[in-house]
Amino acid sequence: MKIIISGKKIRLTDAITEYINKKFGRLEKLLDPEAELRVTVSANKKRRQKVEVTLDNINGQIVRAEEVQDDLYSAIDLVCDKLNRQIVKYKNKFKTRKSGNDTIRFDKFEELLDEEIEIVPEEDGLVFERKKRFDLKPMSPEEAVLQMNLLGHDFFLFKDQDTFEVSLVYRRGDGGYGLIEQA
Repeated sequence: MKIIISGKKIRLTDAITEYINKKFGRLEKLLDPEAELRVTVSANKKRRQKVEVTLDNINGQIVRAEEVQDDLYSAIDLVCDKLNRQIVKYKNKFKTRKSGNDTIRFDKFEELLDEEIEIVPEEDGLVFERKKRFDLKPMSPEEAVLQMNLLGHDFFLFKDQDTFEVSLVYRRGDGGYGLIEQA
């Protein structure tokens, strides 16, 4: 497993880098040797430490986790635990899937994760802080929910594999999921 560590608005010391390698190195037994783990450590003006982790190539999927804490080391610990739970959860789900329906598509998600924030002023005073464009790939609602959870989002836009209409899955306040289909 390859671990890539980067810092934003923070200087990464040898101790921090060593701690990150030690913590995330434990996940190696769960992952493909070709897996790539990107860890981004950042600090904001309020002295809060943010650790974002993106894992590529867990059965061809992308898994993300992030944590914000006052203490950098506790943020690393928490995000590592969160990522560990996600890996175990989804590896178990993929094992039980029937053959022929075991691919989950993540085309062009790399671009979405690395996209820079762009502020676009609008005429009526609205400000869109981020714009995203991507191709909608046909998939089942179940696959869309898996991708939404893997990315850590509350909703996911996709093209239904049966009707080829645009649909949206979302996480409900009660913990369930909702599906909005195009009329």
